[in-house]
Amino acid sequence: MDWLSADQAHVWHPYSAMDGRAPVFPVVSASGVRLQLADGRQLIDGMASWWAVIHGYNHPALNQALHEQVEVMSHVMFGGLTHPVAVNLAVKLVELTPLPLQKVFFCDSGSVAVEVAIKMALQYWVAQGQSDKNRLLTLRSGYHGDTFGAMSVCDPVNGMHQLFHTVLPTHYFSPAPQVSYDDEWDDEDLIEFQRLIAENHQQIAAVILEPIVQGAGGMRIYHPQFLAGVRRLCDDYQVLLIIDEIATGFGRTGKLFAAEHAGVTADILCVGKALTGGYMSLAATLTTEKISEGISKEGGVLMHGPTFMANPLACRVALASIDLLLSSPWQQWVQRIDQQLRQGLLICKDWPQVVDIRILGALGIIEMTQAVDMKQWQPRFVELGVWVRPFGKLVYLMPPFVINREDLDYLIRMVVRVVSEMKG
Repeated sequence: MDWLSADQAHVWHPYSAMDGRAPVFPVVSASGVRLQLADGRQLIDGMASWWAVIHGYNHPALNQALHEQVEVMSHVMFGGLTHPVAVNLAVKLVELTPLPLQKVFFCDSGSVAVEVAIKMALQYWVAQGQSDKNRLLTLRSGYHGDTFGAMSVCDPVNGMHQLFHTVLPTHYFSPAPQVSYDDEWDDEDLIEFQRLIAENHQQIAAVILEPIVQGAGGMRIYHPQFLAGVRRLCDDYQVLLIIDEIATGFGRTGKLFAAEHAGVTADILCVGKALTGGYMSLAATLTTEKISEGISKEGGVLMHGPTFMANPLACRVALASIDLLLSSPWQQWVQRIDQQLRQGLLICKDWPQVVDIRILGALGIIEMTQAVDMKQWQPRFVELGVWVRPFGKLVYLMPPFVINREDLDYLIRMVVRVVSEMKG
């Protein structure tokens, strides 16, 4: 049995059925912004492997970091032990994020980082003697991961987890922001959120949201004043603010962290995906001394402990990825990607099969009038030499920051070509 047949027989891919409905394409190597298929074809990657591979594949600096670390220590449990690579990464994350974020809890993945953030918020209020504050307020069209706590704050109607609604905790959902990033701000956009937090703050432990860009829940890009207003209301009603930067962190929107567009700081911050440049699974949940001391008083402990927490290999490549990002002209790269996406994708704006075009930084979205037929769209993109992974009604690009002008131009032109061919 060859390995692709074995994949079809035994491997369950994400968001798929085990009946061969969804095609999979065999990758044998990757370098720069190109994926090498087993049949010799190369694909320009427009997805950065779900936001993560910001430096491209097979980067020598990241390869070297892993080679050096594996000779020293590949893993050690983090319970009762520590190691310098994790400490150095924690210090680096504290330096990069604004005060008062000072404490770092390392996690295995973005979903786990959200789980930890929710636990932090709930445990904090229990420790303050306010155990009735045990629900969350979030936004429709949001996405925070696929584990149970994370699923409970994803969009309950239009999200991916309706199947589990009868067993998930019940939380409060405010309408998704309607004022887009480039439109004139309207205070009316915050009215329903303000009503929900005013009426229910005694039960709300925290607000959780994605800053400025809602990711897999709908790829919506909203006005910074909405986020600024949420921060003010959380302060007014003594509710914690969890900001989920797992998808948006490390430069994707043109700021190092998307919350910078609104000038706000979280009480609890989740980061992941691009943290390691896409090399290894690693995430982190940052919080303040106030929250950490609140949980820890009278012998309290945070009730979470992943086996591979603060894995030295992952921490080492994360340090190398951050250093590589900060030493590069990444802002210029992202600005150039933004300009090219606008020049290339806005051609489709008035087409009858297109609802909207949304662009911010190194992220471009085409919303279609009808759901994409993956059986047609995915093979067509591969045939044209690009890797683009639509979902629902959305065709979107989030290329590595290092993509050059010519490759990005080709990627955009192929997306526009397929959109023109498929008519929805």
